[in-house]
Amino acid sequence: MVAEEIITPVQLCDRKGKLNHESVGWSRTPLTSCNVAGSFLRKKKWNYWCFTSDEALFSVTISNLDYASAVFVYMLDLETLNFKEQTIVMPFSRGTIMPDNVWESVYFEKNGVRIEFIEMEDATKIYVHWANFHEGKPLEAHLLVDRVPDFDSLNVVIPWSSKRFQYTSKQLALPVRGEVKWAARRYSFQPINAFATLDFGRGKWPYHSTWNWGAASGFIGDTRIGINLGGGWTEGTGQTENGMIVDGRLHKVSEEIDWVYDRHNYMKPWVIQTPQSRRVKLLFEPFYERVATKNAGVVQSNMRQLIGNYSGSVQLHEGDEIEFTNLLGWTEAHEAKW
Repeated sequence: MVAEEIITPVQLCDRKGKLNHESVGWSRTPLTSCNVAGSFLRKKKWNYWCFTSDEALFSVTISNLDYASAVFVYMLDLETLNFKEQTIVMPFSRGTIMPDNVWESVYFEKNGVRIEFIEMEDATKIYVHWANFHEGKPLEAHLLVDRVPDFDSLNVVIPWSSKRFQYTSKQLALPVRGEVKWAARRYSFQPINAFATLDFGRGKWPYHSTWNWGAASGFIGDTRIGINLGGGWTEGTGQTENGMIVDGRLHKVSEEIDWVYDRHNYMKPWVIQTPQSRRVKLLFEPFYERVATKNAGVVQSNMRQLIGNYSGSVQLHEGDEIEFTNLLGWTEAHEAKW
């Protein structure tokens, strides 16, 4: 299947809830309406935000897995490596509003937790209040993500079959301003050194899935760069979620990527590269490991997310190479039965 660029609006599903094959491909802006319906237990929806600065990494997710809503927030102080994570799981979609499209607002409110991703014309407002986040004290976040005009994103439909498919929109290296209050500290996020990443997903997944994902954002000199890399879950589909956004322009990578890491010690350096070209040649060196596991009978999840720094080079469409060291980001290895 050829990885075609989508340039006009399209619906993800046909009238029977199966994959609309005209949606398969990638685009530089969200053009896909995720009209996902039917197929009870197979539908998966999520909006994952991650924010990085010189001081901290902060992440908040609202998801609907069809049988439950899962909401989680975590915070890592990059100086002390102090880390805390909290999760709420609610049966079915209680407390959650998750529309079909990227530019629509998402809400969750339940049990002393209120989260809002409010879409405005030129920005996304992120609000989080978690009443009892740590030792009886709250976490509160007020962040504003700038929607820069003509700033590309990476949007891909992954077709496993006519009944199983996924739309993902990766918004990378977005400017963000605001603060997170946690553990008697105020963490400041300012556009000069802070970046926002959105992982938006809507689709119908197989029961058993494995994948790798990596992302990073930062400045290399005066150049703003965001990198998104995926592996495992896209193999054999003809599509990838690989690419770089450099000063707002997407440089799509259609090759699959090799992920080389020690599955017995995830804290060892990872090698992430395109084996047939110089498009991606990266070394990832972790400094923190986040482990998130769940075993609830037929529902199981084993996720290792590593926070660390990327060094190496990426090659743009024109053949120019960008070299860098210590670009802050993350990788993950995830196996799910869901």
